[in-house]
Amino acid sequence: MKNKITKLLENALNISVQKGQLPEVSLPCMEVEAPGNPEHGDYAANVALILAAQAKQNPRKIAQIIQANLSDPENIIEKTQIAGPGFINFFIKDSIWHQALRNIDEQQKKYGCLDIGCGKKVQVEFVSANPTGPLHIGHARGAVVGDVITNLLTTAGYRISKEYYINDAGNQMNNLGKSVLLRYRELSGEKIEFPETCYRGDYIKDIAGEIIKREGDKYLHSNEEETISYFTSIAGQAILEEIKVDLRDFGVVFDEYFSEKELYKNNGVTKLLDKLQKQGFIYSDGETLWFKTTAFGDEKDRVVVRKNGEPTYFAADIAYHLNKFSRGFEMIIDIWGADHHGYMPRLWAGIQALGYDKNALKIILVQLVNLLRGGVPVAMSTRSGEFVTLREVLDEVGKDAARYNFLMRRSDSHLDFDLELAKKQSSENPVYYVQYAHARICSIVRMAHERGIALPVYADCDLSVLNEPEEKTLIKLLVRYPETIYGAAKSLEPHRITFYLNELAGIFHSYYNKNKVISENDQLTAARMFLIKAIRIVLQNALEILGVSAPEKM
Repeated sequence: MKNKITKLLENALNISVQKGQLPEVSLPCMEVEAPGNPEHGDYAANVALILAAQAKQNPRKIAQIIQANLSDPENIIEKTQIAGPGFINFFIKDSIWHQALRNIDEQQKKYGCLDIGCGKKVQVEFVSANPTGPLHIGHARGAVVGDVITNLLTTAGYRISKEYYINDAGNQMNNLGKSVLLRYRELSGEKIEFPETCYRGDYIKDIAGEIIKREGDKYLHSNEEETISYFTSIAGQAILEEIKVDLRDFGVVFDEYFSEKELYKNNGVTKLLDKLQKQGFIYSDGETLWFKTTAFGDEKDRVVVRKNGEPTYFAADIAYHLNKFSRGFEMIIDIWGADHHGYMPRLWAGIQALGYDKNALKIILVQLVNLLRGGVPVAMSTRSGEFVTLREVLDEVGKDAARYNFLMRRSDSHLDFDLELAKKQSSENPVYYVQYAHARICSIVRMAHERGIALPVYADCDLSVLNEPEEKTLIKLLVRYPETIYGAAKSLEPHRITFYLNELAGIFHSYYNKNKVISENDQLTAARMFLIKAIRIVLQNALEILGVSAPEKM
C-alpha cells in the first residue's frame, strides 16, 4: 500500500511540474508512514515539507498543488486531507483493505515475501567466537541477531550464506593448549601453579580428563611444545563441536565454517600485504608495518605487522574480507560485539584499499546483555568461572523464549534479559503472549470444526460486517506486515518484527476478549473466521522469520 501511495505522489509531482505549478525539483526520498493518530488517516506523506526548500514555496501550498493533481486509477483512496504544516493524509477505502485480506489468504506462507534483493548474493558472518570456551549470552544475542537477519534478507529476495569465522590462529589458541596441558598434569597428580593468562573453566578439566582416559600419562614427559600443539588441536576441535551443538539447539546452523588458518596458507597474508605496500597503502617505520587508514577517514594509521614480524588481527581481517569478495559476494554483513566499535573505520579502509565500495560492507554492533532473575542481576556463572553460557540459558528457558527475548530491543542498545519473566506463562512474557495468540486462533478453528463450521473462503464472506474498531485496526496491521519486512530488511533491524508481533498479539487478545468469533450470526462468524485465519498466517510467517515456533496448543 505504501508503494502505491508513493507512486501516486510521484506521478502527481511530475504533473505539477509539467503544468508549471511547481519548479523542476529533484525527487526527494519521501516518507509515507502510518500516522500515530488514526483520525489522521491510514497513511501520511511529508513530500511537501521536504520539497519546500527546493521549490521555495510554503509547504501547505505545495501540498495543495500535489493534492489537486493526484490521480487514483485503481480507485483505492476514499479521501485526502492536508494537515499541520503540510502533511498529506490518505484515507483508504474499506473495500481495498478487505481485498488485501484475500491476498493474505491466497499467498499463505509467501505473504510478506519480497523481491527487493533481486537475488543479490550476500554473506552474513556472525558469532565467530574463538574456539577457546563455550558461548556466553553475549555470543547468543549476536547469534540470534545474525540468524534472523539472514531469514529477513532471504524473505526479501536475497541469496544468503551464513558464515562462522574460526579464530584458530594466534596466541589465544596456544594458551588454550597450554591450559589443557597444565590441567592434564594437575589431574595426573602434579601440583600446578595456574597462570592468569590460561583458561580456567571446568571445560578445560573435562578435556584434559578425556585425554587421560584415552591416552593415560604418555604426555607427562613429552616435548612440551609438541604436546601443547597437539592439545591445542584436540581442545579447539572439541570446543568447536560443543559450540556447534549449542548453536544448533538454539536454531542456528551455518552454511560455512571458515578457518583463519586458511588465510596463511602459501603465505597468503604476507603476499597481500606486499601487494598493498607496493600500491602505497602500507608503509614501514623501520620496525613496524603500518596501513594508511587515515587516507580513508580513520583517526590514525594502524599496525599490520608488529615489531616481532607477526601480522595483526587487522592484517588477517583484510585478507579474510578479500577472500569473501573473491567468492562473489556483492554485500558483506559483519555482526560484532559493541566493543569493536573503534575497529569499524580501519576495516572500511581496508576494503576500500582493495578496490571495493565502503557500502559493500555493513557492520552491525550488538550490545551487552544484562541477565536478571526476578529483576535482580545474575552473578557470574558458577560452572565456567566466566560468563553465563548460552547452554545454561537454553536449559532454563528454552529456545523460543531465548531467541525472542534477545530480539526485544535494537541490537545496538543494552538488553535486560530476565530469566524468570522469560518462563512466565502470562501476558507479561512477550513470547508467550504472541505464541498464545496463535494457539488461541487454532483453538477457535478446532471449536468451529467441532460445530461443523468450515474455514471460509473469500468468496463466501461479506467482510463489510467487520465494523468493530479493533477489526479495522487488525486488518490494517496485517496489510502492513510486508511493509514491516521491507523496513526491517532494508535497515537490518530484526527487532522490528518482535515489535510488530507484540502489537498484533496485543490487539488480537483485546479483540478476542470483547468479541465472539463464533456466534449465532453466520455472516459475522464467517467474516471473523476469515479475519483470524489471516492473523494466523501472519503470526506463523513472522515467527518463522524469528526462528520461534507457532504452537497450536498451549
